[in-house]
Amino acid sequence: MSAVWLVHYSLPYLEESKGNIVFLTSVAIREPLENLILSNTVRLSIAGLVRSLARELGKKSIRVNMMLPGYTKTERIIELARVKAEKKSVSVEEVLAEMGKEVPLGRIAEPEEIANVVLFLASDKASYVNGASIPVDGGYLRSIF
Repeated sequence: MSAVWLVHYSLPYLEESKGNIVFLTSVAIREPLENLILSNTVRLSIAGLVRSLARELGKKSIRVNMMLPGYTKTERIIELARVKAEKKSVSVEEVLAEMGKEVPLGRIAEPEEIANVVLFLASDKASYVNGASIPVDGGYLRSIF
């Protein structure tokens, strides 16, 4: 509900500025991740919200999109890698490199790479992009849609 309330309370400002919304979700929207039942379930509701809002708010020139990041070198991923590294008696860098092997590009994303796509979606260069779900995952997803 936090996403719904955020849109609700920001709507007057969005209408005035003809702004746009970019939700950050996860590749889990397209391929559920193991051991993340609650997250996998809740994230799907954001996908429905994005598609609904894109149609409704598009009439007011407000675009709504979402980005589906894959593995990204965030503090959380580094912490998870640290825990795994301690269990395996290896370095955090080795764990991160191992995670990167799951990605066709052979590495996990830097936060700036995710931010660049958000900046594009929020820019006038994406003025006709509305209701999109864009994976930024280095090719990790196997799904077609």
